[in-house]
Amino acid sequence: MTLEQEPRNPTNCDEGPVEREHRSLPQLRASLVLTVLNEQGSIRSLFEGIQRQTLPLDEIVIVDGGSTDQTLNLVRRFEVDVAADVTVIVAPGANISKGRNIGVDAASNELILVTDGGANLDQNWARHLVESLSTGADVACGFFTPQSGDSFPAILGALTVPILDEIDSIKFLPSSRSVGFTKRAWATVGGYPEWLDYCEDLIFDIALKDAGFNFAFVPDAQVAWNARSTVRGYFKQYFRYGRGDGKACLWPRRHAIRYCSYGAGLFLVRSGSQGRLLLIMLTAAYLHKFWKRALTRRSSLGVGGTTRAVLLAVALVPIGDLAKMSGFPIGVCWRWNRKC
Repeated sequence: MTLEQEPRNPTNCDEGPVEREHRSLPQLRASLVLTVLNEQGSIRSLFEGIQRQTLPLDEIVIVDGGSTDQTLNLVRRFEVDVAADVTVIVAPGANISKGRNIGVDAASNELILVTDGGANLDQNWARHLVESLSTGADVACGFFTPQSGDSFPAILGALTVPILDEIDSIKFLPSSRSVGFTKRAWATVGGYPEWLDYCEDLIFDIALKDAGFNFAFVPDAQVAWNARSTVRGYFKQYFRYGRGDGKACLWPRRHAIRYCSYGAGLFLVRSGSQGRLLLIMLTAAYLHKFWKRALTRRSSLGVGGTTRAVLLAVALVPIGDLAKMSGFPIGVCWRWNRKC
């Protein structure tokens, strides 16, 4: 997800600015690191995306966090079918940060590409990231899009995933659904923060920026992302996002604005017809960004999906906000207790 960066110093890295180096594309060998956990419903499309890459991957490291479905069996089949060198590591109980660190540590190449189970890679995804890194970037920031169709996950993704017009390429912090970096950069900042289970990629990104590494925004390196299939799953995911923000002390100003805004909304509800009219106007202004996302993606949603997205935004956006508002103070309490 794309977030506005606030001043943070989440690491104690003392490294200065990193010297830039030009790397020759043919000489680069790329390792793909991906973490999976109970992905039997989506992992086939991920593997198909890996196999159709126009820039073949030399090495693939798959870390399974202890799947209890058929994910590991499907991984074993893929291990046999694919041309690249495949390493499968089973690490029961490992959170996504630890899983990624295990995978990067096991990778034999300097260039690391990272994605997750549930992603569907564009055929040129690896090529775009490698080309960016070959011209001196230390971190290649890919992008992600929601899946197409008019299903609930497609509608939810259309509302929650930013469009390119919203992105400030200078401040952009990549999701590790679509990112590439050098192993040296990863090692310099101590890898992903294993004490954090959500928002871990943002802390990793900020640490890399603080260490002086060069970021390049690569919007053509895209993966299609599957949003949650139920409202309950969506609430749980955004609750964890909020809790992760609280644990990492991320975006306190943004969360404070959210609490104040909803508090003001409750006040306007009780302020008579004029207050409620003002609330409707303010709500429409707030939802404009989400409606714009749905309308921009109307070709992939279809007429019916676009209409449902515009209507459902009135409920789905507040549900996501309330989930974050519920999770954030729990994360803050966890952080305070950890310091005691």
